[in-house]
Amino acid sequence: MALIDIQLPNSIARALRLPKKSPRRQQVKVLKKLLKKARFTEFGQQYRFDEILLSKHAGKKFQEIVPVFDYNKIYNAWWHKTLKGTPDVCWPGKIKYYALSSGTSEAASKYLPITNDLLRGNRIVMIKQLLTLRTYHDIPVKSIGKGWLMIGGSSALQKGPGYYSGDLSGITARKVPFWFQPFYKPGKKIARTKDWTKKIEAVVKEAPNWDIGFVVGVPAWIQLCMEKVIETYKLNNIHEIWPNLGFFVHGGVSFEPYKKGFEKLLGKPITYIETYLASEGFIAYQDRQYAKGMRLVTNDHLFFEFVPFDEKNFDNDGNLVEKPEAYMIHEVEEGKDYALLLSTSAGAWRYLIGDTVRFVDKERCEIIITGRTKHYLSLVGEHLSVDNMNKAVQLVSEELNISIPEFTVAGIPHGLFFAHQWYVATDDKADPEILRQKIDEKLKELNDDYAVERDNALKEVYVKVLPESTFMNFMQAKGKIGGQHKFPRVVKGKMLRDWQLFLETGHI
Repeated sequence: MALIDIQLPNSIARALRLPKKSPRRQQVKVLKKLLKKARFTEFGQQYRFDEILLSKHAGKKFQEIVPVFDYNKIYNAWWHKTLKGTPDVCWPGKIKYYALSSGTSEAASKYLPITNDLLRGNRIVMIKQLLTLRTYHDIPVKSIGKGWLMIGGSSALQKGPGYYSGDLSGITARKVPFWFQPFYKPGKKIARTKDWTKKIEAVVKEAPNWDIGFVVGVPAWIQLCMEKVIETYKLNNIHEIWPNLGFFVHGGVSFEPYKKGFEKLLGKPITYIETYLASEGFIAYQDRQYAKGMRLVTNDHLFFEFVPFDEKNFDNDGNLVEKPEAYMIHEVEEGKDYALLLSTSAGAWRYLIGDTVRFVDKERCEIIITGRTKHYLSLVGEHLSVDNMNKAVQLVSEELNISIPEFTVAGIPHGLFFAHQWYVATDDKADPEILRQKIDEKLKELNDDYAVERDNALKEVYVKVLPESTFMNFMQAKGKIGGQHKFPRVVKGKMLRDWQLFLETGHI
């Protein structure tokens, strides 16, 4: 029985049959739905949601009345009350679940509210994405009805005073709908395992008993799991144990740096599907084969705004100014980088999630993730984005025929000027000097500002080649192993100091 042939619950089925409208109209409808639901909350009363709903231009009125928030601002003013059990703060009712997210640069955990409304919206988007597989060409249809291996955080959540907290993937696994349970692997028992090493061991042990058609997760951890299965059962490739494996649904980071190493584990080609599922909501997904980017979810549970990622709206540390420019979806331009603001069905309002995106097809609302507001390098005006770095590494790895699954970059002093220090992970034979020259060369081709500054204040580029295990071991030492954790592409501040200490001593 194929998963896409399942009779879905009526409420979800109705939600999937939404009329096609312009993205602008869809987004205004979503905004009004969110405002109407939250108008009697403390937040809704203070920021006059009723007045916004009566306005002829609700979107503009919303932007005029409601300020922009980052995590610290909204937590200190509002969300801290919900952790104490106060109901109806930013969303109706009590918040019973929180996704713990430290991102890749912050030391302290962030408590991001998760509601049933948000989870329901995420499930609807997941089903929509699943249904789009019918439009893909040459897909292994039989794989759709096989097992789905989802490797994420533990579903055994931490208990607080009146709430539970943990990884979003763990919360989602805990609340898997009944109609999906026959397909879900590794199952609830293994999903509850907190120890990442023990979880992988359990998955490896059960691997011969499963017929996996899909794997879902962050590339680095899925690759690690597949390597363990191949090693344990002395296989040539993963298809010897899972012959129906046809899809890899990935997200969170660019897949390109991992692709070469990942494909060494396969016995035949598979279909790659990119998603954009953040703790704040299911934002976008690839809805057609060979798409330029992912399609924004404009007609469900998220309202989007876009802040141009430039010196006018952000300081040198990637912090948002007090009153930034913010555009609605019909006002954006292709080819420009924007920081993403979300208003959600969990009580996030005009919330800066920290990601930057670029529209590659405005008509289809297709975007790519270009980086993080605080994960870019502009020491002297080089404006080097994570997207530039990913592309440079991809081009160099292809040219030299080596796998570079992980890398990170730091800005460092160089006399009176500055330099970039690259740390590159590969288990293949690689000459650091050749890598340095190639990466520098590609970045000059990709970024005009970088090319200019390399002749001026950006005096040098250094490359240190490390085993792939070094990056994994550091993440383990930081307590960020498995689940949704990703190694930052740019290291600054405390993270950089911890990284340097780890490389010198082997511990933090």
